[in-house]
Amino acid sequence: MEGEAPKEQRGEGGRGGRGGRGGRGGDRGGRGGRGGFGGRPGGAGKDEWVPKTKLGRLVKYGHINSLEEIYTHSIPIKEAPIVDKLIKEADKQLSDEVMKIVSVQKQTKAGQRTRFKAIVVVGDHSGHVGLGIKLAKEVQIAIKGALIVAKLTLVPVRRGYWGNKIGKVHTVPAKSTGKGGSVRFKCTPAPRGTGIVAAPIPKKILSFAGIEDVYTSSTGHTRTSENFIKACFDSLGNTYKFLSPDLWTKTENIQSPLTKHAEWLHEQTQKKAFAPRGDRGDRRGRGRGFGGRGRGGERGGDRGGDRGGDRRGRGRGDRTERPTATPSE
Repeated sequence: MEGEAPKEQRGEGGRGGRGGRGGRGGDRGGRGGRGGFGGRPGGAGKDEWVPKTKLGRLVKYGHINSLEEIYTHSIPIKEAPIVDKLIKEADKQLSDEVMKIVSVQKQTKAGQRTRFKAIVVVGDHSGHVGLGIKLAKEVQIAIKGALIVAKLTLVPVRRGYWGNKIGKVHTVPAKSTGKGGSVRFKCTPAPRGTGIVAAPIPKKILSFAGIEDVYTSSTGHTRTSENFIKACFDSLGNTYKFLSPDLWTKTENIQSPLTKHAEWLHEQTQKKAFAPRGDRGDRRGRGRGFGGRGRGGERGGDRGGDRGGDRRGRGRGDRTERPTATPSE
């Protein structure tokens, strides 16, 4: 009809057209990266060790340089990286072996529940050995857990001589006995060159401990491998549970590292407590951000401008100025 407004002019006051999406454009308004609420403390890397105990802090920052300092004061080790760091600094290598994997079952109302028990032994072939036992639903998880437990239970093994004190230590200093279940395991000093006279299971543990020559004997149900391993480990741990005459000399009292570095530990705690917010990561983290997600500029960047018309409605324009069609004559 003659009075109808042409289609090209509808955008001015009429429906106004969609005007396009305008792209995702502009700033996305800040997803804030993967910071999460605070992210990792101090912006630590993925593989970086962040100690959680006083002993861990002292080891990481070089105030303790050997396992012997820890054993002297009977400080419990509660973090596996402590052992890894000190063994590495001593230019030694920690060997590990899975001794046995057993499946254990438990009867429940829903039926049988099967789990796996892993038995792992670690040692540095230089006077330290550890035993770890862990249960888990999967074999790999059980082995990883047992490895960590073995590092936490690492104990010193005292070594000595059979006759004259010539060369390096090579055998146990005296007879020692350990027990596990019905198994009793006994280690006896042997002359240099004898080798490890033992069954395959304890032979591996004794070599991990750094013992080269020893006679062994065992009684009980040694076919139960777990108890056999426990008895052997117990006998090695007992080598430091007594004092021989050469250790009767008077020793000086050495201050514990926890007491010696008490002020430094307190300062570290204070620094962590009052660290600036920037060190704790962006608290807006993975949230949508306070700038909004925004598909075109800030918070959608005047969304109506890109989608046609003002943000009021979908570009319908002002109804008062809408042209009216005149009837044809």
